[in-house]
Amino acid sequence: MNTDFLSALKQIERERNIPMDMLLRAIEDALVAAYKRNFGPNQNVIIEIDRSSGELHIWQRKLVVPEVEEPGLEMSLEEALEFSPEADIAMEIDIEVPNDTFGRIAAQTAKQVIVQRIREAEREIVYGEYVKREGELISGTVQRYEHRNLLIDLGRAEGVIPPSEQAHNEWFRQGDRVRAYVMEVKTSVRGPQVVLSRAQPGFLVELFKMEVPEIRHGIIQVKAVVREAGFRSKIAVKSLDSAVDPVGACVGPKGSRVQAVVDELRGEKIDVIPWSDDPITLVANSLQPARVLRVTLYEEERLALVVVPDSQLSLAIGKEGQNARLAARLTGWKIDIKSESQARDFLEQEAKIREAREKQRAVQVAAAAAKEAADAAARPKVEVVAKPAVVVPAVPVEEEEVIDMKTVSPDYFEINDLQEVDEEGYDSTPVGIDPKEAFSVANVLGKSAVDDHDDRGRGKKRGRGKGDD
Repeated sequence: MNTDFLSALKQIERERNIPMDMLLRAIEDALVAAYKRNFGPNQNVIIEIDRSSGELHIWQRKLVVPEVEEPGLEMSLEEALEFSPEADIAMEIDIEVPNDTFGRIAAQTAKQVIVQRIREAEREIVYGEYVKREGELISGTVQRYEHRNLLIDLGRAEGVIPPSEQAHNEWFRQGDRVRAYVMEVKTSVRGPQVVLSRAQPGFLVELFKMEVPEIRHGIIQVKAVVREAGFRSKIAVKSLDSAVDPVGACVGPKGSRVQAVVDELRGEKIDVIPWSDDPITLVANSLQPARVLRVTLYEEERLALVVVPDSQLSLAIGKEGQNARLAARLTGWKIDIKSESQARDFLEQEAKIREAREKQRAVQVAAAAAKEAADAAARPKVEVVAKPAVVVPAVPVEEEEVIDMKTVSPDYFEINDLQEVDEEGYDSTPVGIDPKEAFSVANVLGKSAVDDHDDRGRGKKRGRGKGDD
Protein backbone atom coordinates (compact mmCIF):
# COMPACT_ATOMS: atom_id res chain seq x y z
CA MET A 1 0.00 0.00 0.00
CA ASN A 2 1.41 3.36 -1.02
CA THR A 3 0.41 6.62 -2.65
CA ASP A 4 -0.27 4.90 -6.00
CA PHE A 5 -2.90 2.87 -4.25
CA LEU A 6 -4.52 6.03 -2.88
CA SER A 7 -4.43 7.59 -6.37
CA ALA A 8 -6.30 4.60 -7.76
CA LEU A 9 -8.91 4.91 -5.04
CA LYS A 10 -9.36 8.59 -5.79
CA GLN A 11 -9.98 7.77 -9.43
CA ILE A 12 -12.65 5.27 -8.42
CA GLU A 13 -14.14 7.94 -6.19
CA ARG A 14 -14.46 10.32 -9.15
CA GLU A 15 -15.82 7.79 -11.63
CA ARG A 16 -18.31 6.02 -9.43
CA ASN A 17 -19.02 8.78 -6.96
CA ILE A 18 -18.06 6.65 -3.93
CA PRO A 19 -16.51 8.54 -1.00
CA MET A 20 -12.85 7.73 -0.23
CA ASP A 21 -13.55 6.89 3.39
CA MET A 22 -16.19 4.35 2.35
CA LEU A 23 -13.71 2.74 -0.06
CA LEU A 24 -11.02 2.46 2.61
CA ARG A 25 -13.43 0.93 5.14
CA ALA A 26 -14.54 -1.59 2.53
CA ILE A 27 -10.92 -2.54 1.82
CA GLU A 28 -10.12 -2.92 5.53
CA ASP A 29 -13.12 -5.21 6.03
CA ALA A 30 -12.09 -7.21 2.97
CA LEU A 31 -8.55 -7.70 4.27
CA VAL A 32 -9.83 -8.86 7.66
CA ALA A 33 -12.06 -11.43 5.94
CA ALA A 34 -9.13 -12.64 3.80
CA TYR A 35 -6.85 -12.94 6.83
CA LYS A 36 -9.39 -15.05 8.75
CA ARG A 37 -9.98 -17.23 5.70
CA ASN A 38 -6.24 -17.85 5.37
CA PHE A 39 -5.26 -18.25 9.04
CA GLY A 40 -8.46 -19.51 10.59
CA PRO A 41 -11.73 -17.90 11.72
CA ASN A 42 -10.69 -17.71 15.39
CA GLN A 43 -8.67 -14.58 14.91
CA ASN A 44 -9.18 -11.18 16.46
CA VAL A 45 -7.54 -9.11 13.72
CA ILE A 46 -7.46 -5.34 13.32
CA ILE A 47 -6.38 -3.89 9.95
CA GLU A 48 -6.01 -0.17 9.33
CA ILE A 49 -4.91 1.80 6.28
CA ASP A 50 -3.23 5.14 6.83
CA ARG A 51 -5.39 7.80 5.14
CA SER A 52 -2.41 9.98 4.21
CA SER A 53 0.35 7.52 3.22
CA GLY A 54 -1.64 4.43 2.30
CA GLU A 55 0.45 2.19 4.59
CA LEU A 56 -1.17 -1.02 5.82
CA HIS A 57 -1.00 -2.02 9.49
CA ILE A 58 -2.15 -5.40 10.88
CA TRP A 59 -2.58 -6.23 14.58
CA GLN A 60 -3.58 -9.34 16.41
CA ARG A 61 -5.44 -8.64 19.64
CA LYS A 62 -5.09 -11.34 22.32
CA LEU A 63 -6.34 -11.71 25.89
CA VAL A 64 -3.83 -12.46 28.67
CA VAL A 65 -4.97 -15.55 30.63
CA PRO A 66 -3.33 -17.94 33.18
CA GLU A 67 -3.84 -20.95 30.90
CA VAL A 68 -4.13 -20.64 27.12
CA GLU A 69 -7.03 -22.60 25.59
CA GLU A 70 -7.44 -20.76 22.25
CA PRO A 71 -4.04 -19.66 20.85
CA GLY A 72 -5.62 -17.42 18.22
CA LEU A 73 -7.41 -15.34 20.86
CA GLU A 74 -5.39 -15.86 24.08
CA MET A 75 -1.80 -15.71 25.28
CA SER A 76 0.02 -16.48 28.54
CA LEU A 77 1.35 -13.87 30.92
CA GLU A 78 5.01 -14.78 30.18
CA GLU A 79 4.44 -14.26 26.45
CA ALA A 80 2.60 -11.01 27.06
CA LEU A 81 5.47 -9.61 29.16
CA GLU A 82 7.75 -9.93 26.14
CA PHE A 83 5.59 -7.43 24.26
CA SER A 84 4.64 -5.19 27.16
CA PRO A 85 6.33 -5.01 30.58
CA GLU A 86 3.07 -3.78 32.08
CA ALA A 87 1.04 -6.78 30.91
CA ASP A 88 -1.17 -8.49 33.46
CA ILE A 89 -3.95 -11.07 33.58
CA ALA A 90 -7.19 -10.04 31.79
CA MET A 91 -5.45 -7.39 29.70
CA GLU A 92 -5.68 -7.23 25.89
CA ILE A 93 -2.39 -6.99 24.01
CA ASP A 94 -2.16 -5.86 20.36
CA ILE A 95 0.63 -7.61 18.49
CA GLU A 96 1.60 -6.14 15.11
CA VAL A 97 1.86 -8.65 12.26
CA PRO A 98 4.22 -8.06 9.28
CA ASN A 99 2.59 -7.18 5.96
CA ASP A 100 4.32 -10.05 4.18
CA THR A 101 2.11 -12.42 6.15
CA PHE A 102 -0.35 -12.29 3.25
CA GLY A 103 0.51 -14.87 0.64
CA ARG A 104 -0.56 -15.00 -2.99
CA ILE A 105 -3.83 -16.81 -2.20
CA ALA A 106 -4.64 -14.37 0.60
CA ALA A 107 -3.92 -11.43 -1.71
CA GLN A 108 -6.20 -12.87 -4.43
CA THR A 109 -8.98 -13.41 -1.87
CA ALA A 110 -8.54 -9.87 -0.63
CA LYS A 111 -8.85 -8.55 -4.19
CA GLN A 112 -12.12 -10.39 -4.78
CA VAL A 113 -13.54 -9.20 -1.49
CA ILE A 114 -12.43 -5.63 -2.21
CA VAL A 115 -14.14 -5.62 -5.61
CA GLN A 116 -17.30 -7.06 -4.09
CA ARG A 117 -17.34 -4.51 -1.27
CA ILE A 118 -16.85 -1.67 -3.74
CA ARG A 119 -19.82 -2.88 -5.77
CA GLU A 120 -21.97 -3.12 -2.68
CA ALA A 121 -20.97 0.40 -1.62
CA GLU A 122 -21.82 1.68 -5.09
CA ARG A 123 -25.22 -0.01 -5.01
CA GLU A 124 -26.00 1.50 -1.64
CA ILE A 125 -25.14 4.96 -2.91
CA VAL A 126 -27.20 4.55 -6.08
CA TYR A 127 -30.15 3.17 -4.12
CA GLY A 128 -30.01 6.08 -1.67
CA GLU A 129 -29.85 8.54 -4.56
CA TYR A 130 -32.87 7.25 -6.47
CA VAL A 131 -35.07 6.33 -3.50
CA LYS A 132 -35.18 10.05 -2.69
CA ARG A 133 -36.63 10.74 -6.15
CA GLU A 134 -39.72 8.58 -5.79
CA GLY A 135 -42.74 10.52 -7.04
CA GLU A 136 -40.64 12.70 -9.36
CA LEU A 137 -39.93 12.82 -13.09
CA ILE A 138 -36.73 11.33 -14.42
CA SER A 139 -35.20 11.22 -17.91
CA GLY A 140 -33.36 8.36 -19.54
CA THR A 141 -32.47 6.66 -22.82
CA VAL A 142 -34.38 3.71 -24.21
CA GLN A 143 -32.23 0.58 -24.33
CA ARG A 144 -34.57 -2.17 -25.52
CA TYR A 145 -37.78 -4.10 -24.92
CA GLU A 146 -37.33 -7.25 -22.87
CA HIS A 147 -40.37 -9.47 -22.35
CA ARG A 148 -42.58 -6.42 -23.01
CA ASN A 149 -40.69 -4.49 -20.31
CA LEU A 150 -39.14 -1.25 -21.53
CA LEU A 151 -35.57 -0.87 -20.17
CA ILE A 152 -34.32 2.67 -19.64
CA ASP A 153 -30.71 3.68 -19.09
CA LEU A 154 -30.69 6.27 -16.29
CA GLY A 155 -26.90 6.63 -16.14
CA ARG A 156 -25.94 5.08 -12.84
CA ALA A 157 -28.95 2.79 -12.60
CA GLU A 158 -31.31 0.87 -14.82
CA GLY A 159 -34.97 1.78 -15.07
CA VAL A 160 -37.79 -0.45 -16.20
CA ILE A 161 -41.32 0.37 -17.34
CA PRO A 162 -43.59 -2.69 -16.86
CA PRO A 163 -46.33 -3.35 -19.45
CA SER A 164 -49.03 -2.25 -16.99
CA GLU A 165 -47.36 1.18 -16.68
CA GLN A 166 -47.05 1.83 -20.42
CA ALA A 167 -49.57 3.86 -22.41
CA HIS A 168 -51.39 1.96 -25.15
CA ASN A 169 -50.63 4.52 -27.84
CA GLU A 170 -46.86 4.71 -27.22
CA TRP A 171 -43.98 2.84 -28.79
CA PHE A 172 -40.31 3.76 -28.44
CA ARG A 173 -37.16 2.96 -30.34
CA GLN A 174 -33.70 2.30 -29.05
CA GLY A 175 -31.92 5.54 -28.24
CA ASP A 176 -35.12 7.61 -27.78
CA ARG A 177 -35.04 10.11 -24.95
CA VAL A 178 -37.99 9.54 -22.62
CA ARG A 179 -39.43 10.96 -19.41
CA ALA A 180 -41.02 8.76 -16.78
CA TYR A 181 -42.45 8.85 -13.26
CA VAL A 182 -40.45 7.13 -10.50
CA MET A 183 -42.78 4.70 -8.71
CA GLU A 184 -40.36 2.77 -6.50
CA VAL A 185 -36.74 1.64 -6.22
CA LYS A 186 -35.90 -2.04 -5.73
CA THR A 187 -32.67 -3.85 -4.97
CA SER A 188 -31.74 -6.77 -7.22
CA VAL A 189 -28.72 -8.96 -7.98
CA ARG A 190 -27.68 -6.60 -10.77
CA GLY A 191 -28.02 -3.58 -8.55
CA PRO A 192 -30.75 -1.06 -7.80
CA GLN A 193 -33.68 -1.23 -10.21
CA VAL A 194 -35.89 1.81 -10.66
CA VAL A 195 -39.52 1.02 -11.52
CA LEU A 196 -40.90 3.74 -13.82
CA SER A 197 -44.35 4.60 -15.15
CA ARG A 198 -45.92 6.66 -17.92
CA ALA A 199 -49.51 5.66 -17.05
CA GLN A 200 -49.85 6.88 -13.46
CA PRO A 201 -51.91 10.02 -12.67
CA GLY A 202 -48.83 11.35 -10.88
CA PHE A 203 -47.00 11.47 -14.22
CA LEU A 204 -49.63 13.88 -15.56
CA VAL A 205 -49.40 16.03 -12.43
CA GLU A 206 -45.61 16.27 -12.69
CA LEU A 207 -45.85 17.28 -16.35
CA PHE A 208 -48.26 20.08 -15.43
CA LYS A 209 -45.87 21.19 -12.69
CA MET A 210 -43.14 21.55 -15.28
CA GLU A 211 -45.34 23.60 -17.62
CA VAL A 212 -47.45 25.64 -15.16
CA PRO A 213 -45.49 27.80 -12.68
CA GLU A 214 -48.65 28.48 -10.62
CA ILE A 215 -48.92 24.78 -9.79
CA ARG A 216 -45.21 24.55 -9.05
CA HIS A 217 -45.41 27.50 -6.65
CA GLY A 218 -48.58 26.30 -4.91
CA ILE A 219 -50.95 29.02 -6.16
CA ILE A 220 -53.04 26.39 -7.95
CA GLN A 221 -53.78 23.03 -6.37
CA VAL A 222 -54.44 19.82 -8.28
CA LYS A 223 -57.42 18.33 -6.39
CA ALA A 224 -58.06 15.18 -8.45
CA VAL A 225 -56.66 13.39 -11.48
CA VAL A 226 -57.99 10.36 -13.38
CA ARG A 227 -56.50 8.75 -16.46
CA GLU A 228 -57.04 6.12 -19.05
CA ALA A 229 -53.49 6.26 -20.33
CA GLY A 230 -53.21 6.89 -24.03
CA PHE A 231 -56.86 7.90 -24.45
CA ARG A 232 -58.19 10.57 -22.10
CA SER A 233 -57.45 12.27 -18.78
CA LYS A 234 -59.31 14.64 -16.50
CA ILE A 235 -57.61 16.95 -14.02
CA ALA A 236 -59.51 19.13 -11.50
CA VAL A 237 -57.71 22.26 -10.32
CA LYS A 238 -58.47 24.91 -7.71
CA SER A 239 -56.92 28.36 -7.30
CA LEU A 240 -55.96 29.72 -3.89
CA ASP A 241 -55.83 33.23 -5.36
CA SER A 242 -59.14 34.70 -6.50
CA ALA A 243 -57.32 36.73 -9.15
CA VAL A 244 -55.92 33.60 -10.84
CA ASP A 245 -58.11 31.52 -13.13
CA PRO A 246 -57.06 27.89 -12.53
CA VAL A 247 -58.27 26.56 -15.87
CA GLY A 248 -56.85 29.45 -17.85
CA ALA A 249 -53.47 29.17 -16.14
CA CYS A 250 -53.25 25.45 -16.94
CA VAL A 251 -54.35 25.88 -20.54
CA GLY A 252 -51.95 28.77 -21.11
CA PRO A 253 -51.88 31.38 -23.89
CA LYS A 254 -53.54 29.86 -26.95
CA GLY A 255 -53.40 26.47 -25.23
CA SER A 256 -49.59 26.34 -25.28
CA ARG A 257 -49.14 24.85 -21.80
CA VAL A 258 -51.66 22.05 -22.08
CA GLN A 259 -50.51 21.36 -25.64
CA ALA A 260 -46.97 20.70 -24.39
CA VAL A 261 -48.38 18.09 -21.99
CA VAL A 262 -50.47 16.55 -24.78
CA ASP A 263 -47.38 16.26 -26.99
CA GLU A 264 -45.44 14.48 -24.23
CA LEU A 265 -48.36 12.04 -23.85
CA ARG A 266 -48.41 11.39 -27.62
CA GLY A 267 -51.81 12.97 -28.30
CA GLU A 268 -53.76 11.93 -25.19
CA LYS A 269 -56.87 14.12 -24.67
CA ILE A 270 -56.85 16.19 -21.48
CA ASP A 271 -59.86 17.91 -19.85
CA VAL A 272 -58.96 20.64 -17.35
CA ILE A 273 -61.99 21.37 -15.13
CA PRO A 274 -62.48 23.76 -12.19
CA TRP A 275 -62.83 22.07 -8.82
CA SER A 276 -65.89 22.79 -6.65
CA ASP A 277 -66.79 21.74 -3.12
CA ASP A 278 -70.44 21.56 -4.21
CA PRO A 279 -71.00 18.02 -5.53
CA ILE A 280 -73.70 19.16 -7.97
CA THR A 281 -71.38 21.70 -9.59
CA LEU A 282 -68.48 19.26 -9.55
CA VAL A 283 -70.51 16.55 -11.30
CA ALA A 284 -71.67 19.05 -13.92
CA ASN A 285 -68.09 20.26 -14.53
CA SER A 286 -66.69 16.73 -14.68
CA LEU A 287 -68.75 15.90 -17.78
CA GLN A 288 -67.10 18.59 -19.88
CA PRO A 289 -67.10 19.24 -22.79
CA ALA A 290 -70.80 18.25 -22.63
CA ARG A 291 -73.34 20.82 -21.43
CA VAL A 292 -75.39 19.76 -18.40
CA LEU A 293 -78.96 20.97 -17.78
CA ARG A 294 -79.75 19.48 -14.39
CA VAL A 295 -78.11 17.30 -11.72
CA THR A 296 -80.10 15.42 -9.07
CA LEU A 297 -78.25 13.68 -6.24
CA TYR A 298 -79.44 10.59 -4.37
CA GLU A 299 -77.36 10.58 -1.21
CA GLU A 300 -78.22 7.09 0.03
CA GLU A 301 -77.34 5.39 -3.25
CA ARG A 302 -74.47 7.81 -3.98
CA LEU A 303 -76.04 8.34 -7.39
CA ALA A 304 -76.12 11.48 -9.55
CA LEU A 305 -78.85 11.73 -12.20
CA VAL A 306 -77.64 14.08 -14.92
CA VAL A 307 -79.88 15.53 -17.63
CA VAL A 308 -78.28 16.83 -20.84
CA PRO A 309 -79.77 18.08 -24.10
CA ASP A 310 -80.72 15.38 -26.57
CA SER A 311 -77.95 16.50 -28.91
CA GLN A 312 -75.30 16.29 -26.14
CA LEU A 313 -76.05 12.77 -24.89
CA SER A 314 -73.38 10.95 -26.92
CA LEU A 315 -70.81 13.63 -26.08
CA ALA A 316 -71.55 13.36 -22.35
CA ILE A 317 -71.25 9.57 -22.37
CA GLY A 318 -68.16 9.53 -24.58
CA LYS A 319 -66.70 6.79 -26.70
CA GLU A 320 -67.54 3.45 -25.06
CA GLY A 321 -68.68 5.40 -21.96
CA GLN A 322 -65.20 6.80 -21.37
CA ASN A 323 -66.21 10.37 -20.47
CA ALA A 324 -68.89 9.26 -18.01
CA ARG A 325 -66.56 6.65 -16.51
CA LEU A 326 -63.77 9.16 -15.90
CA ALA A 327 -66.26 11.68 -14.46
CA ALA A 328 -67.55 9.07 -12.00
CA ARG A 329 -63.99 8.22 -10.88
CA LEU A 330 -63.13 11.91 -10.53
CA THR A 331 -66.16 12.85 -8.42
CA GLY A 332 -66.73 9.61 -6.52
CA TRP A 333 -70.42 9.52 -7.57
CA LYS A 334 -72.19 7.00 -9.80
CA ILE A 335 -73.41 9.03 -12.75
CA ASP A 336 -76.55 8.17 -14.72
CA ILE A 337 -76.80 10.37 -17.83
CA LYS A 338 -80.14 10.89 -19.56
CA SER A 339 -81.37 13.15 -22.33
CA GLU A 340 -84.27 15.55 -21.82
CA SER A 341 -86.79 13.21 -23.43
CA GLN A 342 -85.48 10.22 -21.49
CA ALA A 343 -85.62 12.22 -18.26
CA ARG A 344 -89.22 13.17 -18.92
CA ASP A 345 -90.22 9.55 -19.45
CA PHE A 346 -88.15 8.55 -16.45
CA LEU A 347 -89.91 11.05 -14.20
CA GLU A 348 -93.32 9.87 -15.35
CA GLN A 349 -92.36 6.27 -14.79
CA GLU A 350 -90.91 7.13 -11.41
CA ALA A 351 -94.16 8.86 -10.41
CA LYS A 352 -96.14 5.76 -11.42
CA ILE A 353 -93.78 3.54 -9.50
CA ARG A 354 -94.06 5.78 -6.46
CA GLU A 355 -97.85 5.71 -6.66
CA ALA A 356 -97.85 1.93 -7.00
CA ARG A 357 -95.53 1.62 -4.03
CA GLU A 358 -97.80 3.82 -1.93
CA LYS A 359 -100.82 1.69 -2.86
CA GLN A 360 -98.92 -1.47 -2.11
CA ARG A 361 -97.83 -0.03 1.21
CA ALA A 362 -101.46 0.89 2.05
CA VAL A 363 -102.60 -2.64 1.16
CA GLN A 364 -99.86 -4.08 3.33
CA VAL A 365 -100.87 -1.86 6.25
CA ALA A 366 -104.54 -2.87 5.85
CA ALA A 367 -103.61 -6.54 5.62
CA ALA A 368 -101.49 -6.26 8.72
CA ALA A 369 -104.34 -4.56 10.60
CA ALA A 370 -106.80 -7.25 9.47
CA LYS A 371 -104.40 -9.99 10.48
CA GLU A 372 -103.92 -8.38 13.87
CA ALA A 373 -107.71 -8.15 14.34
CA ALA A 374 -108.13 -11.80 13.31
CA ASP A 375 -105.42 -12.87 15.70
CA ALA A 376 -107.11 -10.91 18.47
CA ALA A 377 -110.48 -12.55 17.70
CA ALA A 378 -108.95 -16.01 17.62
CA ARG A 379 -107.19 -15.47 20.87
CA PRO A 380 -109.14 -17.26 23.78
CA LYS A 381 -111.14 -14.96 26.01
CA VAL A 382 -110.21 -14.80 29.62
CA GLU A 383 -113.13 -14.32 32.07
CA VAL A 384 -112.39 -12.04 34.91
CA VAL A 385 -113.94 -13.32 38.17
CA ALA A 386 -114.89 -10.49 40.44
CA LYS A 387 -113.75 -10.87 43.95
CA PRO A 388 -116.61 -10.88 46.57
CA ALA A 389 -117.07 -7.54 48.16
CA VAL A 390 -116.20 -7.35 51.78
CA VAL A 391 -119.36 -6.49 53.72
CA VAL A 392 -118.64 -4.22 56.56
CA PRO A 393 -121.42 -4.43 59.21
CA ALA A 394 -123.09 -1.13 59.75
CA VAL A 395 -122.69 0.34 63.12
CA PRO A 396 -126.15 1.12 64.52
CA VAL A 397 -126.66 4.77 65.18
CA GLU A 398 -129.17 5.82 67.74
CA GLU A 399 -131.59 8.10 66.04
CA GLU A 400 -133.09 10.95 67.89
CA GLU A 401 -136.81 10.97 68.12
CA VAL A 402 -138.24 13.15 65.43
CA ILE A 403 -141.51 14.75 66.23
CA ASP A 404 -143.79 15.76 63.44
CA MET A 405 -144.75 19.14 64.66
CA LYS A 406 -147.65 19.36 62.17
CA THR A 407 -149.47 16.33 63.61
CA VAL A 408 -148.80 16.77 67.28
CA SER A 409 -151.68 18.17 69.24
CA PRO A 410 -151.02 21.45 71.00
CA ASP A 411 -152.00 19.69 74.19
CA TYR A 412 -148.62 17.97 74.01
CA PHE A 413 -147.06 21.08 75.45
CA GLU A 414 -149.33 20.72 78.53
CA ILE A 415 -149.98 24.40 78.70
CA ASN A 416 -152.95 24.91 80.97
CA ASP A 417 -153.55 28.59 80.74
CA LEU A 418 -153.83 29.46 77.01
CA GLN A 419 -155.53 32.70 76.28
CA GLU A 420 -158.14 33.24 73.64
CA VAL A 421 -156.90 34.01 70.15
CA ASP A 422 -158.72 35.75 67.36
CA GLU A 423 -158.60 35.08 63.62
CA GLU A 424 -155.53 37.20 63.07
CA GLY A 425 -153.28 35.22 65.46
CA TYR A 426 -152.17 35.34 69.09
CA ASP A 427 -153.29 38.35 71.01
CA SER A 428 -151.22 37.54 73.97
CA THR A 429 -148.54 35.14 75.06
CA PRO A 430 -149.60 32.08 77.10
CA VAL A 431 -148.74 32.18 80.71
CA GLY A 432 -145.41 30.63 81.59
CA ILE A 433 -143.85 30.97 78.04
CA ASP A 434 -141.40 33.58 77.02
CA PRO A 435 -142.65 35.76 74.14
CA LYS A 436 -139.64 34.86 72.01
CA GLU A 437 -140.22 31.17 72.66
CA ALA A 438 -143.88 31.54 71.81
CA PHE A 439 -142.94 33.17 68.51
CA SER A 440 -140.58 30.33 67.75
CA VAL A 441 -143.22 27.75 68.45
CA ALA A 442 -145.57 29.47 66.10
CA ASN A 443 -142.92 29.43 63.37
CA VAL A 444 -142.15 25.74 63.98
CA LEU A 445 -145.76 24.63 63.95
CA GLY A 446 -146.57 26.72 60.96
CA LYS A 447 -149.41 28.97 60.32
CA SER A 448 -151.62 26.11 59.10
CA ALA A 449 -151.25 24.20 62.36
CA VAL A 450 -152.07 27.28 64.33
CA ASP A 451 -155.03 27.97 62.08
CA ASP A 452 -156.33 24.41 62.57
CA HIS A 453 -156.05 24.78 66.26
CA ASP A 454 -157.88 28.09 66.12
CA ASP A 455 -160.67 26.58 64.05
CA ARG A 456 -161.19 23.79 66.49
CA GLY A 457 -161.32 26.28 69.32
CA ARG A 458 -163.82 28.40 67.49
CA GLY A 459 -165.94 25.42 66.73
CA LYS A 460 -166.13 24.45 70.29
CA LYS A 461 -167.21 27.93 71.21
CA ARG A 462 -169.80 28.01 68.48
CA GLY A 463 -171.05 24.55 69.50
CA ARG A 464 -171.47 25.55 72.96
CA GLY A 465 -173.25 28.62 71.86
CA LYS A 466 -175.69 26.58 69.77
CA GLY A 467 -176.33 24.21 72.59
CA ASP A 468 -176.97 27.08 74.92
CA ASP A 469 -179.33 28.57 72.54
